[in-house]
Order: sequence, then structure tokens, then C-alpha cells
Amino acid sequence: MKRWYYPALTLLLGLFTAQVLATAQVYLSNIELYRTLLTIRDAGYFPIPNEQIMPRLQEWGPALYGGLFFTLSIGAGLSLLSLVAAWIWDRLLQRRKSFLVLYLVIWAGSLVLVNHRGFSPVVSLYFLFIPTLVFATALSWIRLQPRPGIWLDRMIHGVPLLLLAILWTSQMDRNLFVDLRDKLLLSNPIGTKINDFYYDYTLYPAEVFKSMDQKMLKACRLEAIQKKPVAGALEKTLLNHDYLNVGRADRVDLEIEEVGNNLVLRSRGRTILRTTHKDFLSSPGAVLKEFSAKSDKHVFFRQITFFSLLFGFPIVLYIFLYTLLRLLVAFFFNPRPSSAIASILCFLAGAAFLIILNAGEWKTLEGKDLGEALNADSWQKRVQALKVIERKKMEISDFPGYQSLLRSPRIPERYWLVRALGVSRRPDTYEDLLTFLDDPHPNVVGMAFYALGQRGDPRAIKGIMRRIEVSNHWYNQWHAYRALRKLGWKQRRSR
Repeated sequence: MKRWYYPALTLLLGLFTAQVLATAQVYLSNIELYRTLLTIRDAGYFPIPNEQIMPRLQEWGPALYGGLFFTLSIGAGLSLLSLVAAWIWDRLLQRRKSFLVLYLVIWAGSLVLVNHRGFSPVVSLYFLFIPTLVFATALSWIRLQPRPGIWLDRMIHGVPLLLLAILWTSQMDRNLFVDLRDKLLLSNPIGTKINDFYYDYTLYPAEVFKSMDQKMLKACRLEAIQKKPVAGALEKTLLNHDYLNVGRADRVDLEIEEVGNNLVLRSRGRTILRTTHKDFLSSPGAVLKEFSAKSDKHVFFRQITFFSLLFGFPIVLYIFLYTLLRLLVAFFFNPRPSSAIASILCFLAGAAFLIILNAGEWKTLEGKDLGEALNADSWQKRVQALKVIERKKMEISDFPGYQSLLRSPRIPERYWLVRALGVSRRPDTYEDLLTFLDDPHPNVVGMAFYALGQRGDPRAIKGIMRRIEVSNHWYNQWHAYRALRKLGWKQRRSR
């Protein structure tokens, strides 16, 4: 066996293991969400996602596709860390058993962090199975004795990756993922399909590890409150924070019980918080935020998942690309030149994506430059101008010719135009904004709902409600519901 490509094989094993676990995890989360939504619907409230999406929660397809998020984040991160740990133990520590004890301590510590706020079975399995399988497999395939010239090989492999890491770290800000979407995905047909796949299935895994205050709708039970005036005041207050009183339902997110002059807040049978009537009713937001924080089991899991997505996934992708390119180059060159050429090609690919990401960036646009930029031949420059207008809350209709952008074939351009229309306050731009509710692309439709919420015109409520009822896109329903709440609409029992 040619051991040089063992990193890719061991990472594949780790990703496959993660996908199996992630599919099961998302499926179980979907089933739990489905039951909660049934409870909310049967109590007479309006469920989000709606009844067109709810049946999909019982299917394996959304769980499988949604599970890819965890596979390419926590799966990639844990697999990479385990591979690196195996390499260090073999190459640098000469497989000394004393250092293996240190590994075991770190491993046990990660399991404690995952479960210290409550036992999380599937999350624990990520940390049990992936490191074990990847570490053991990597050790069985690593060469026991390094070859001559090994340090040169390491430089060939490591320097391009290090340079790319430095270059890409310079792009790390809150706009990175938006820029990646606009310039690398929505700028071409293949990327658009990847983007659409992401927005079709991203909310399924997101439900797995949301804290309570991140969830859109929460079911609560107030049956243990004996005094009707107190129960009524609590129900009204909770409704303002999307905690819906569902009566005698068994599984709820929040149960409040009255004990003397105090309120006891429980979640899934666990007592989370104690407070007084006065404190709760005077500052419900603060109390519920504290309840959310104390009942949140997935703080560490979210952190390690985000870190893995930001760093683990790109490095794993680099290793796979390197392996593929080296296999192809090996048909024409000997092993060592093949390794060098593959590394150089990987670096060039990463640098090319970085150039694309920064293409079309001009100096800061201000004043009359914005008007010229909106009429520029480059769609990237037009988008940059729209971003400035939206960020500075400028009036889009003050720029002649903006209506020509209403028919733009570019998804990012329509997307940012909608956001600019969201900060406008003129009646004619309101009508322009409404046309984007029928846009063929869901990202634009979602932003149209968001923009209606930003404008604060309650006339939009009825139209948004009608569109939620017929929508088959969860992401757009999410934006629409948030817009309704921004406009002052609240849930109420229909029966």
C-alpha cells in the first residue's frame, strides 16, 4: 500500500463516521421538533415551519443532507485533530506511552465539557468514535521510520498550507461567509446549486444545538399555576417572547410551577431557575435569557463546531485536493516532484479563490461616487455601492436609474438592492420591494421579508401571513416570521 495518501483515507473514515452519527442526530432532532410543532398547532397556534414542511421532518432525506453540516464541521475538525495527534505521537514523541496518557486526559476532558450541562448521547459519540477510529487507523498506516529527506518533504507539504492560512486569515471578519456566498457561489451555476442546497437544509441541523432563546417557537406549560390572574399575566408575557402556552402537553420547552411566592422554571424535568413573580414580570427578557443560558447543553459543542467549520474543513479540503492532484500528477512524474507540484497547484488554487473574493473591491465609495458605481458596468461595483447605501441607511431612490437594477439577472445584486430598499421610507420604493416577494431565488425572497420588517409598515402583515401559509421553503418562513414579529404581530390561539 502506498502510505503517502493515508491522511486522506483516515480523514474519509472520520467523515463517514461523522455522517452516520450526524444523520441520526439530525433525524432525532427533527422528530422532536415535529412533535413540538404538532403540540403548537393542536393548541391553536401558527407553527413555523408550516404544515408543508412538517412532514419532511419525519423523513430520512433532510436528516441525511442536513447531517452534512456536522460532517463537514465537527466531523472534519475532530478527524483532523486526531490525525495530527497520531502523527505527533509517532513522529515527534516516538510513540512513548507516557505521552499517550496525556492524550487520554485531554480526550476525557473534552467528554466532560460536552456533557457538563447535561448528558448529550450523540454528541458524546462524536468524541468517542471519531478520535478512536482515526487515531488507530492513522497509526496503522504511518511509516514507522521516516525516509531520508523527510524534512524537505514536510516543508513541501507545510509551507503552501501555512501561506494560504496566513493569506485567508486576513479575510476573517463577519463578512467572510457573505462574500464567499456572493462572489464564489452565486456568481456561477454550480455555486448557486451549492448555495441553494445549503439554504434548503441548513435549518435542520441548526435546530440540533440552538439554545432556547435561539429557537423561533417554544412550547410552555402553565398548568401548575393555580391563580388564574397570575397564569394570565405569565401567558401574556411569555407570548411576547414566543413561548406558547400549550396546556397539558407532555413535552414542553418550559414549565413554570408556583411554589409559595416563587416561580420555578423547569426544562424537560430539570429545575433550571427560581425567581419571584415580581422579578419575572418586571424583567421577563432577562429572566428568560438566564433560563436559556442555564438550560443550554450545547455551548461547547457549538463552539467546537464553529471552530471546525472555520479551520478544520478548509484544511481537510486542502488535503483531499492535494491527494487528488498528486494522484493525477504521478502519471507523469516521480513521487517527490509529484508531491511538490501538487502542493504548488493547491496553493495556486487557494490563491485564485482569494483573488476572486477580492475582485471588484474599490476604494470606499462616497457621495457622487455612489451614483456612478450604481451605473457601472461591473456588477461587483454595483453591489458594493448597494452595500454602502444600506449600511449608511441612505435613500436608494435619491440615485437616478436605480430602478434598472430591479431587473438585474444577478442574484447578489437583487439581494443587496432589496436590503437597500429595506432602509428606504418612500412609498414608491415600498411597491418596488413587494415585487421581490415573487423573485425566483429564495435568498432574495428571504431578504424581501427581512426588508419589510425593517420598514415597519404594518400593511405588510396580511401579505406576509398569506405567503407563509403557501411557502414550501423553511428559510423564507423563518425570515417572514421574524418580519411579522418586527411589525408587532404576535401569536394567538385560532381556536
